[in-house]
Amino acid sequence: MRKLFAFICLLGVLYALAVLHGSLPAPGRGSVAIGAESACDGSSIAAAWRNHQRNIEVCGRGVVDRVLRDDLEGSRHQKFIVRLADGQTILIAYNIDIAERIASITAGEPIEFAGEYEWTSQGGVIHWTHHDPQGRHRGGWIRYQGHLYR
Repeated sequence: MRKLFAFICLLGVLYALAVLHGSLPAPGRGSVAIGAESACDGSSIAAAWRNHQRNIEVCGRGVVDRVLRDDLEGSRHQKFIVRLADGQTILIAYNIDIAERIASITAGEPIEFAGEYEWTSQGGVIHWTHHDPQGRHRGGWIRYQGHLYR
C-alpha cells in the first residue's frame, strides 16, 4: 500500500513539473480544451472564417508570415500574421500587458496557438492568446521555439 501511495505521489510530482515547465497546459487555465493533437490543424479556423463566426475558441499552427509593430493604444499587444497550412492568414494579437512578451519572434518560424477567433474579411483575428488574470475567460497560449507563452 505504501509503494502504491508513493508511486501515485511521484506521478503527481511529475505531472506538476510538466505543467510548470510548459510541457503540458495547466488544467482549466491557459489552455483551450482540445481533444486531440490533430484538432489544432487550423480546420476550425477555416470553418469559422467561412461562416463569419465570432467568439469561437480555436487552435492552430502555422508559420509567422510577418511581424507587425506593437499596438500601444490601450492594452499593449504584440501583433503578427500567421500563415496556416491551407494558405489562410490570420492576425494574432497577444496582450503583453498581461503575459510575457514573445522573445525574438521572426518571420518564417513555426508557431502554435490557441485563443478566441474573431472574423474579419482579411482572415480573422485570434486574441485571448494568454491567461485571464481575473479568471472569467478561458485562457489561450502560444508555443514558439519550444517555449509556452500564456
